[in-house]
Amino acid sequence: MCHGGPVPSTVSLPDDWPAHPDRSLSLNRMGSFDWDLVTGLMHMDAPALDVFDTLPEDYDDRPESLSPRVPATEAARLDALVSSALKSGVDSYGAYFRIRCRDGRLRWTHTQGRVMRDGDGRPFRIIGIVRDATEELSHSAERLGLDEERRRQTSVVEATTAALAHARTVRDVIDALSDAHGLERLGTMGMVMGLVEAGRIHLVAEGPEGSFVPGTRYTRVDEQYPMSEVVRSLQPRFIDSQAEFAEAYPGLWSKISYMRISAAAYLPLIAQARPIGAIGLLYQDKDGFTQDERNLLVALGSSIAQSLQRAMLLEQEHDLAEGLQQAMLPRRIPAVPGAEIAVRYRSARMGRDIGGDWYDVIPLPGGRVGAVIGDVQGHDTHAAAVMGQLRIVLRAYAAEGHAPATVMARASVFLHELDTDRFATCTYVEADLATGVFQLVRAGHLDPLLRSPDGDCRRLPVEGGMPLGLSAEFGRLEYPVTTVEVAPGETLLLCTDGLVEQPGADLDDGIRHLTAMVRSGPADLQLLADRLVGVADERGEDDVALLLLRRHAEDAPQAGGRLQQHVAPGDPEALVSARHMIGAAVRAWGARDHGDEIELVADELIVNALMHTDGPAIVTLRVLTGPERRIRVEVEDRSSALPRRRDAGDSGVSGRGLMLVDRLADVWGVESRGGGKCVWCEFVMR
Repeated sequence: MCHGGPVPSTVSLPDDWPAHPDRSLSLNRMGSFDWDLVTGLMHMDAPALDVFDTLPEDYDDRPESLSPRVPATEAARLDALVSSALKSGVDSYGAYFRIRCRDGRLRWTHTQGRVMRDGDGRPFRIIGIVRDATEELSHSAERLGLDEERRRQTSVVEATTAALAHARTVRDVIDALSDAHGLERLGTMGMVMGLVEAGRIHLVAEGPEGSFVPGTRYTRVDEQYPMSEVVRSLQPRFIDSQAEFAEAYPGLWSKISYMRISAAAYLPLIAQARPIGAIGLLYQDKDGFTQDERNLLVALGSSIAQSLQRAMLLEQEHDLAEGLQQAMLPRRIPAVPGAEIAVRYRSARMGRDIGGDWYDVIPLPGGRVGAVIGDVQGHDTHAAAVMGQLRIVLRAYAAEGHAPATVMARASVFLHELDTDRFATCTYVEADLATGVFQLVRAGHLDPLLRSPDGDCRRLPVEGGMPLGLSAEFGRLEYPVTTVEVAPGETLLLCTDGLVEQPGADLDDGIRHLTAMVRSGPADLQLLADRLVGVADERGEDDVALLLLRRHAEDAPQAGGRLQQHVAPGDPEALVSARHMIGAAVRAWGARDHGDEIELVADELIVNALMHTDGPAIVTLRVLTGPERRIRVEVEDRSSALPRRRDAGDSGVSGRGLMLVDRLADVWGVESRGGGKCVWCEFVMR
């Protein structure tokens, strides 16, 4: 009476609503209610509100307003009782139930309702009374079965209902009911459960071990089985004896009679006025069911149905979100000459908790490859949708040939301009597999790990910027680039935080634990990936994305290398990183004899760009193929003013830059680039 019921609409109330009861009711500690099923409104007079220990100002004619006064188990039992009365066609119902007073005490109440129906038999109104039954029951405990057994069974039902509240999958519901402290305390020797699927009943819990009846895994709703009957009728079926079971269901009884079942209770599992399944409780050495026991089991069936529906909805939402995310991840990883790659993704097991973790591998010109790992904030389908969009634009920026820092900055601007409040962490790696020069950019993400061919593993510190979206919001789009040399056989590991975060543990402890697992893991890259995500599968609290990239120099392309790096003004670390990149590339490209000259000239051009302009410098290093292989160095800046050669002067402090370039490079020049310029020079690799 206190939960459920139609949702209020704009339909008018009856002209005689609310009904006016006889004044003598209040003199006998009774109150009345008038429940209009069309609008969902339920009028309660002052004596009725007094029975519920509810102040008039706390009640708004909506049944759900009484929820604080009615314990959950009692509310579930009343809901089932009223629903059964409305569906079965009876004209009245009655029940004893408990309410919780404002001071926390429980007291007994009795309700009697009269169902009014229209000419077609459809219920449209319930008029009834509620009264304080505490004194009555105190003198009639024996008659109503309110003894120790009743209280014990009630506590079991309440404990089972509490356990079901934590169930998030159908398997959780079954496990909660089969728990050693569960239904067997009611005296059952086993349980069967079936779910309604496309007009059939799918058996998902088979009862006692070894009791499965062949041919009953899937049964039709119109077959002569007790679960089919309760699904059809929406009414519970209590079987009080072996003879009654054998007479009502001879086909089933002939297959289970060896189990010595003396009684059984089959309950429909009804959610939102439709059957979603049925449950059967089997007993030995039991002689029928009292009315009190039947009421308890009906209430239990209502709780099971609610938990089961919630679990089914959570599973459906999780499957939808997981399917959405899987569809947005790369369907296959391209074969990349010079590298072996392993990727893994595992979704969280808990309900709809699925997020925006992703990985990507992007083939780039000149024997290079882009590797991405990222995580969009949140654990829902929206996070997965944002992840899909972000993965696409980041791939597009990388494929256009932008430098790693530019790729990250543009992705941040895109996410900021997207109609979402989410941010994302990300690591982007541009790897030249021929040279082993890896350029890494990190946006609020975890540092990668690097494993050597002998199995040793270490954390690779990468200077980072703000997460994507936030850096654009706060105008901090400068992403420093970390350049490292990765030797043949070394493996770069990128992952999301679901692989390292553990409940109650520090993040650094999680990274140390992961590093230890990588050290002790198998040499085979695919087996290593399986082992690492296997640990995450056991926890299951968060999504996990993993990318392993191992360099194999013997089959890497050897020509057409290209590297690029952004050097911000006032950032000495960026200048050091650029020098590191240049030196590593020159050695890897076979121009070791010219290494000093190339590094010196490139350094002069970068420093000049930073000193004489108000913006950053972008240095690009590439191999040009043709009749003779050449290394080309380009330094771009935002100034359109062209450089000119001049004497160093008496002080000798400046004026030597272009003279040095002219002396050491085989050829050099200046080009206009949009609003700025590019100073370039080339060295023939003899």
